[in-house]
Amino acid sequence: MLARVGRDSLARNSVLIMASTVGASGLGYLYWMVAARELPRPAIGTATALISAATVVSMVANLGLGHMFIQRLPGAPARVWSRIVSAGLLLGCAATAAAALAAALVLPRMAGNFDFLDAPAGVVALVATAVAQTASMLLDYVFVAHRASQGMLWRSLTLAGGKVLTLAGLTATGFGSAWTVVLAWTLPSIAVTGYTLRRSLPRLRPGCRLAGAGLGAELPYVRGSLTGHHLINLAQAGPSALLPVLVTARLGADANAHFYMAWMTASVLFMVSPAVASALYAERTNEAGRSASLPRAALVVLAVIGAPATGLFLAGGWILTLFSPAYAVAGAALLKILVLAAIPDAITNLAVAHWRSVGALHRCLRLNLLMAACCLSLTWLWLPAYGIEATGYAWLVGQALGALTVAVHAMYHSRSAAGPASPRPAPHPRQPTAAQPPHSIVRARPAMRFRARTRPSPHSRPRTRSWRAP
Repeated sequence: MLARVGRDSLARNSVLIMASTVGASGLGYLYWMVAARELPRPAIGTATALISAATVVSMVANLGLGHMFIQRLPGAPARVWSRIVSAGLLLGCAATAAAALAAALVLPRMAGNFDFLDAPAGVVALVATAVAQTASMLLDYVFVAHRASQGMLWRSLTLAGGKVLTLAGLTATGFGSAWTVVLAWTLPSIAVTGYTLRRSLPRLRPGCRLAGAGLGAELPYVRGSLTGHHLINLAQAGPSALLPVLVTARLGADANAHFYMAWMTASVLFMVSPAVASALYAERTNEAGRSASLPRAALVVLAVIGAPATGLFLAGGWILTLFSPAYAVAGAALLKILVLAAIPDAITNLAVAHWRSVGALHRCLRLNLLMAACCLSLTWLWLPAYGIEATGYAWLVGQALGALTVAVHAMYHSRSAAGPASPRPAPHPRQPTAAQPPHSIVRARPAMRFRARTRPSPHSRPRTRSWRAP
């Protein structure tokens, strides 16, 4: 089984991407367990609200450069490769820093629960966390573009382990505020990003040399990525990043802490299909992997997601008690709803990856916008009445609507492709035979012309009874 996965590029890279997300999630459980046991819930809620806001800022401002890396990096010469990666990192991080500053000015005026951003420390923390997330995400896409997802695996595990160790060290020395959680979240990301730039990229692409020259040549490609893939990414990942922000704005930081623990637990399932979708898209953009099929990707998702989904649905409440009994009481029902939503979520993610690979970007954008509008609007309306469980109901409805749209499109496409058999055209009347041209030139000899006979030779008449003279 392992040998077969190793030979199959799609399965191998899907498993590596999922292993990186699952490993990071497992260490993330440990991270939030330490935080939940050492810090009060209001501090956890404030920290998760700031991290969620930084995630939204990074998602909005990364310009869709990750999918541009997948399209352009394979096969690029070392000089062009260096220019693409350098320009992507510089432009993405600069746009993220500007968007984070704007968010620090706007969010406290829109919702009083974000008043912690009025302090200079809150602004610095938001900018640093958002830029670190953008740089880390873009570097992950560099490894995915080269179908070398083992680089993404070690980065994720090192980053998650560094967060746990940093948080444990800070809390052991007596630090116990929300900024402790944010600092432990951000510092390892900056350290791992620096090591990747200095050591890992030269091994991945020998001869590369990152520099700031050549940014102008990349602007047309960035503009195309911004108007194409980036809008799709925003509509696809926007709801999951905005949900903690909406919960904080409507219900407060304490309720957001309960929501975030249940959401983080269910995110193990939501990471599987995006990982396979990214591997499928990377396979189809490489010359050697263009035969990667959608049914094979769906089989990989089904094989990986089945057992964890069953376990979370049956024992999700017990898992939440590892944080504290209060988290299990508040989030057990929400976790079950999110587990059910993982099935339509997988359908829509694979459909978007398939449509993206065939160039149907407008179709991807319309589907993601439909699901995002449904999820966010229902969450905002239902939160006061149903509490944090409203996010699960809204997410399930949005994903189910998207899966239904995909099914209707697939049925219509298959029916139109089959189509009714066209009627057989009526035979045309036989036209009189045209006069034969003279013989063509053979071996440079002129064409021979024969004198027409006025009557047939007697020896040319066939000796059959069916012959009749005209």
